[in-house]
Amino acid sequence: MTYTVTQIAEALKAKAFGAVDLLVSRIAEPGEATEGDLALALNPKFAEGLESSKARVAMLWADADWESFGLEAAILVPRARYAMAGLTKMFDQGAGFAPGIHPSAVIDPSADLGENVSVGAFTIIEKGAKIGRDTVIGPQCYIGADVTIGANAHIKDHVTLAARVQIGDDFWCQPGARIGGDGFSFVTPEKSTVEEARQTLGAENSQKAQSWARIHSVGAVTIGNNVEVGANSTIDRGTIRDTRIGNGVKIDNLVQVGHNVTIGNDCLLCAQVGVAGSTQIGNNVVLGGQTGVGDNLVVGDNVITGGDTTVLSNIPSGRVMLGSPAMKMETQIEAYKGLRRLPRITKDVAALKIAVSKLTSKD
Repeated sequence: MTYTVTQIAEALKAKAFGAVDLLVSRIAEPGEATEGDLALALNPKFAEGLESSKARVAMLWADADWESFGLEAAILVPRARYAMAGLTKMFDQGAGFAPGIHPSAVIDPSADLGENVSVGAFTIIEKGAKIGRDTVIGPQCYIGADVTIGANAHIKDHVTLAARVQIGDDFWCQPGARIGGDGFSFVTPEKSTVEEARQTLGAENSQKAQSWARIHSVGAVTIGNNVEVGANSTIDRGTIRDTRIGNGVKIDNLVQVGHNVTIGNDCLLCAQVGVAGSTQIGNNVVLGGQTGVGDNLVVGDNVITGGDTTVLSNIPSGRVMLGSPAMKMETQIEAYKGLRRLPRITKDVAALKIAVSKLTSKD
């Protein structure tokens, strides 16, 4: 794929300067850029090596003096990272899956495939499944009975969509994701030790023997439009009602979403986040990496958690949280500063005790 400097700038709504008819066939970092590449130096600290590179054209920050780098042309962008979204889309070569239906794919005759659907090798599509137009399903995927996938989905290899999962348009799913597995839901014939511990806050634990009976998952998973699910992430089906993921949600790799969870629109769940069953997550929530959210909680809109935060109680809208257990970020930082001061305070107290002891002995 080759573009002129003008075409790239127009697609990104950016400004182009210099020899705007130059052709670009690849994007590269300044140190690796050669003729025909678009060198990316979207921040002054990344511009090192640009003058000595073979690049003729670069994409730079908004007020860069592009001619000082010896370039023949430049594209200047006001918001560098946002420009990256459009630029990488233009140059994305995709996963390389062949178009059409691979002869080894197993597709039930009752499945409904829209126009221009691509299905990879050894993929299975069960009865009643509906696949929207322009959808790409990679090799060795499993699409369960009565699954619905909207238009323009991109599903990489080894993905499982279990029975009755419902997914909107523009879905992206990375390798190994599992959506619609049974929830982790069990119960004992009598009150369990876990229930006792919750009631007494750990004051009692009878340590009695107990066996677990499975609560079956008869709900499914409903996912909105423009959602992305990362590699090896899991979303469990609901017990009675569906687990629900809103529009525009982005889920990173190795994320676990439990049964009956509801996630609002435009949320971001970073790597190794775990959300326990029946918790409600609001809109525009960002959960930092390794955040753990307990069950049956409510996290309000626009909440942000830092990495490795443990959420054990409800969080009001708009809070920025950190720590284990989670507290306001500024409070957690002050508490951490206090913890760092403890060794010095301990020494001061020891010295004060010695001084007081000496004064007492003189008396």
